[in-house]
This record gives sequence, structure tokens and C-alpha cells, in this order.
Amino acid sequence: MLHLDLSNVSQFLPEGWRVREENGLKKAHEYLMEGTGAGSDYIGWVNLPENYDKKEFARIQKAAAKIRSDSKALVVIGIGGSYLGARAVIETVTSNNYNLVRGDNPAIYFAGNGLSADGLSEVIELVKDVDFSVNVISKSGTTTEPAVAFRIFKALLEERYGKEGARERIYATTDAKRGALKGLADKEGYEEFVVPDDVGGRYSVLTAVGLLPIAVAGIDIDALMTGAREEMERLHKPGMDNPAWQYAAARHALYDSGKKIEILAGYEPSFRFFGEWWKQLFGESEGKENKGLYPASVEFTADLHSMGQYIQQGERLMVETVVRFDKNHTKISIPDDPENVDGLNFLSGKQLSFVAEQALRGVTLAHVDGGVPNILVSVDARDEKSLGELIYFFEYSCGVSGYLLGVNPFDQPGVEAYKNNMYALLGKPGYEKQKAELEKRLGC
Repeated sequence: MLHLDLSNVSQFLPEGWRVREENGLKKAHEYLMEGTGAGSDYIGWVNLPENYDKKEFARIQKAAAKIRSDSKALVVIGIGGSYLGARAVIETVTSNNYNLVRGDNPAIYFAGNGLSADGLSEVIELVKDVDFSVNVISKSGTTTEPAVAFRIFKALLEERYGKEGARERIYATTDAKRGALKGLADKEGYEEFVVPDDVGGRYSVLTAVGLLPIAVAGIDIDALMTGAREEMERLHKPGMDNPAWQYAAARHALYDSGKKIEILAGYEPSFRFFGEWWKQLFGESEGKENKGLYPASVEFTADLHSMGQYIQQGERLMVETVVRFDKNHTKISIPDDPENVDGLNFLSGKQLSFVAEQALRGVTLAHVDGGVPNILVSVDARDEKSLGELIYFFEYSCGVSGYLLGVNPFDQPGVEAYKNNMYALLGKPGYEKQKAELEKRLGC
């Protein structure tokens, strides 16, 4: 079960801060439970672990089994929430080197999340000599990055397998009723999965958006949903003993006290993309109206030898949230060295996990002494059930936190700014006036 430890936070806040946050928490909880807050059209994720489409879930498992049987690789095409959640779960549960240690499961490559020609060429090279399938994920089908990548991989599939063969290897996760990708999938006969209308991209990992790639990696999506459902049931009970309320209250009180940055820290290399998912979740949800903690992430202990200096002695703008997994997949015992050249024989016979735990405890104390409030989130292991708990905990906390901040946690109007400028500069029809204005500013 997920556990929250705020013992290294209260000393940075005035007495009574919990009481002062309680009314806001009650209102935020009501918004989520009753759908009465801003952005309520996008709170389908709130009850998703219980109310998900069981028939589609079974189709996801069947499609994943087919991909595992006929493909050595799956190319997942999507950007933002259309790939971050899946990659976060796959790597955290297995390894950041998943493609090297995957066993009999297909390699999974992510494309369409940028515009690098070199990056896309590398994925093309990696699948050129193996049977592969594509999962294209886009609600509209017109977002530039994934749409361009899909054009390219669709052409590769049709060249290799013919139009009929390609049709059997393309899986479209898109809108249920409308959009360019939906229209193409209907026309071509691709197997389709749904991006729910009431679940925004950054909250979509427990829908087909995340579940199909996760299942292809051989990960138990039933256990993932079980963990999320159990955490949902716990967090839906209002009160100050609710860990999501406590987390949201602490970070909001710290923000009001002058903190500007929240750092998510993990001690496992495989946790890196969970940090990337978490940054999108909180960044897009709270970063509005000139408000919000800036979300950043670090990998300890590696980053203690780089960013650790700033965290310890830089400007006191930060709060640190640490995620700890109580159990390791493996055990490594430190051997004895008769010559003791490195002076570490005092560690001989000890488990590496013991050393890592003492590092975590020592880092926490050092950072707290340096003026950095520390929040600790602990789960049992890097397994499916714990990841389900962790995902739902952060999703629910984020919704509550956004309402405490006074913003709509479920829109992202600022994302459109770069898109509109890019469309204009690329010469998209209808953007002629804006194109001229931008080129003038750029000195073109």
C-alpha cells in the first residue's frame, strides 16, 4: 500500500497550516466527485479504474497477444500523454533498458514525439529487418509530430507487407466518433481503440492509450488496474487522513510560503520516464495564469553529483518529493577485498539495497538541513500493482492541487501557442497573415 511521509515538511510551514487548507480540500474533492468544478468534462479518469470498458480491455489483451506473436517490434506513435504514461510504466516495471532485456516480448520504440530527422531515422533503421506493427495514438490525427511519423511508418508497412498486410499491423487509438485518424481507420479497416472523450491525454495512461503498449511489453494490466482501483477507493474517502489531501495540502502550503519548484526524485534508473510523465501531469495541469510549482525531476544518486550541489546550496525555491520502492527485483552482496584499496571493507557482505537505503536517508537529512522540505512517497515494489497505486495517487492529487490553486486542472490552452506559430511558418493554409507577421519579427 502507498504510504506518505510528511515528517520533513511541517517544520517549514507555520503552525495550523493543515487546518487552513482543509476547506479548500473539501471543495476540491467535491468538484472531482460531483463534477462541479472547472474542466469537469474531463474527469472521466476519476472513476476509470472501476468503470473502464471491460470489453475493450479484453480486446486490448487480445491485440497485444497478436502483436507479440507476429511482431518483433512495436512502434508507438504519439506525443505527450499519448506515449509518456506507457513508457513510464514499461520502463519502471521492467527496466530502462527494456529493449535489451525484454526476453520474447517485442521491442518497443517510441516515435512521433518530436521532429528530429535523426531520431526518426534511427527507429526506421531498427525495424527495417524485423516484422513490426504500429500503434498510432492521436485523438485528432492532425497533430504534426505523430501525423508526420505515421505517414512514414504507414508507407513502410505498406511497402513491406502490401496494403492488406499493413492493415493487419496498424492499431489506431483515437476518438470514438470523429477526427482525421478515426476516418482513416474506418476507411482502411485498422483495429481501433478509443481515447475517451472525458479523459485528457495526461490522465489517459489507464485507457487504451497506455494499456495496449504496456500489455505488448508483457506487463500484467489486470494487476495495474487492480492497484489503481484500490488506491481510488482509498482516496475517494474524504478527510485529512487521505494521503492525496495531505500531499496536495503540503505542496499548496509550501507554494504559498514561497516555494516555486517541485523536484520529483527517484533512486532507480528505470524511474526516469515516470518523472517525465509526472512533469507533464503537473506542468500542464497547474502551469496557468502565472501560477504553479515548476515540476522538475532528478535521478539519485547519480544527480547528487551534479544537481545535488544546487539542491543543497542554491536558492531556497524547492520542495522535494521522493518516491521509494521498498523492495528490489534483485539482490547484490558487496564482496570483500583483501587489500581494501578503496577503504570500503566496512561494507563487505552488505546488500547494495541497504547501502542505497542509507543513501536515501542521508540525502533526506542533508537536504532538509539545507532548507529543502522533503515529502516521501513509498510503495511496495516496482511492480504493476504498485505502479497502479502510484499513478492514481498522483492523478488524484493533481486534480485536487489544481483546484486548490484556483485553475482549471484539465485544459492546456498554452500548448496551442507554439502549434499556431509552427503552422504559420510552415505555410499551412489559413495562416497567411500570421506567417507574414512572424517572418517580419524573425527578420525573414
